[in-house]
Amino acid sequence: MRLGLFAKTFVRPTLEAVFDAVRDSGVSCVQFNLVSAGLASMPEEIDPGLAERIRLAASSRGIELAAVSGTFNMIHPDPRQRQAGLRRLAVLAEACRRMGTSVITLCTGTRDPEDMWRHHPANDSPRAWADLLETLSAALRIADDAGVTLAFEPEVANVVDSAPKARRLLDELRSERLKVVMDGANLFHSGELPRMSEILEEAFALLAGDIVIAHAKDLSRDGQAGDLPAGQGLLDYDRYLGLMRRYRFDGPLILHGLTESQVPGCLAFVRAKLA
Repeated sequence: MRLGLFAKTFVRPTLEAVFDAVRDSGVSCVQFNLVSAGLASMPEEIDPGLAERIRLAASSRGIELAAVSGTFNMIHPDPRQRQAGLRRLAVLAEACRRMGTSVITLCTGTRDPEDMWRHHPANDSPRAWADLLETLSAALRIADDAGVTLAFEPEVANVVDSAPKARRLLDELRSERLKVVMDGANLFHSGELPRMSEILEEAFALLAGDIVIAHAKDLSRDGQAGDLPAGQGLLDYDRYLGLMRRYRFDGPLILHGLTESQVPGCLAFVRAKLA
């Protein structure tokens, strides 16, 4: 496994200064977000020169862009919002080769019109699932054209809120361009923490072959638990990282949910567990 960070953990005045901070932290890969280059996460346009600058700034410091964030609400109740997200996704996908990455991370979305990380009861409706299939099918056509992979994250507040639903989505769409971001802290609905080992085991059994990126953060409770730095919450990291070893995951393990000042301690915690 290659340890990495969200690039936006480091707030700096220039793109190059962000990558200096990443290098100095001692990791070799990032999940990138265009806010670190002074743009919106999903901009209306990306200058080709800026995309090249991102690639050079990372590669000259020995840093891999494991993925770039492309999250938008894929089941927003307003179809115009979903179409706007797809247009911006196409812009991002077209820039990926110049930036030096081939993976775009996604969330599957929620019916909540204001916050794509907030649960809504209608997420469980057949119509929400149908809208997800429609939006993601269009997104996969964009991915095919650009030669990139889309990696979605099962998350309790979104329409794909469990490993079984993630498996269902993969099986229904059957695309080599569609993969998974595994985050063990995002899998527990209210009341499910006592079943942590069972739920983690199920998630890896169902999804291990499709995981391209894993996240390392923590949780304070089940349900919509928010973010805690790795090692400061309730997630069983021995089990979580042990399952990665068992299923031979050898990709990027990206820490997030932490401040810059917490980076050294979290990296030390995860490295000790991996050792």
